[in-house]
Amino acid sequence: MLREAIHKSTFIKYNAVAITATAVDFLFLVFFTEVLGFWYLFSAIIGSTIGGFVAFLLERNWTFKKTDGVIRKQAFRYLLIWLTSLLLNTVFLYLFVDILQIQYILSKVAVAVLVSVGFNFFTHKYYIFK
Repeated sequence: MLREAIHKSTFIKYNAVAITATAVDFLFLVFFTEVLGFWYLFSAIIGSTIGGFVAFLLERNWTFKKTDGVIRKQAFRYLLIWLTSLLLNTVFLYLFVDILQIQYILSKVAVAVLVSVGFNFFTHKYYIFK
């Protein structure tokens, strides 16, 4: 029972961090695209980079509480997973926007949910912060 509650708590914390990091990601995406006039994919990469940094720090220190591990090892693992996630996000965003002709912000929402739920949570919990 306690183990199940801890898993639920971790999942809830993970999602709170994901929402925070995604908000940071989206803010930079919109700012760089709408205000500075950058190409949406370039803006998405900038936003994802900053959001990824925020997520790593919050997951390590709050969600999974793995501050006893070697940060370089965790950061390296995180970088590998983040690069894969970035690739998935960028490819799917491009497909949604340029091929399916869906507005970039709506596409970003759909892609962010798919990649976060289908890939990021499990790799973060069982590979990076195991």
